Amino acid sequence: MPLYEHVFISRQDLSNTQAESLIEHFGTVLADNGGKLVEHEYWGIKTMAYKINKNRKGHYAFLRTDAPAAAIQEMERLMRLHEDVMRILTIKVDEHAEGPSVQMQKREERSERRERR
Repeated sequence: MPLYEHVFISRQDLSNTQAESLIEHFGTVLADNGGKLVEHEYWGIKTMAYKINKNRKGHYAFLRTDAPAAAIQEMERLMRLHEDVMRILTIKVDEHAEGPSVQMQKREERSERRERR
């Protein structure tokens, strides 16, 4: 099955447990449609570059999935209809990267950054 990576932003007035329950909810949507949630990360509340629906901050979540296209379309459809989800991004990848995403790595572990002067 194809591999996908998803990032979605939910409203800032949700609690952390509510934001993490959204991840579980969309994981069950995938499982019901023949896919599986390989890995997920909750990135926390982050400030956005511009306001979206009068919100300056949002809960960011990252999902790695292994699912057929029909399951991905159904999950995206439900994300668009869900009132707590503000933005979504889905990318098809050839393979999932090992280990945590760049957002979850510590600053010292990021090898590609320049040294500060």
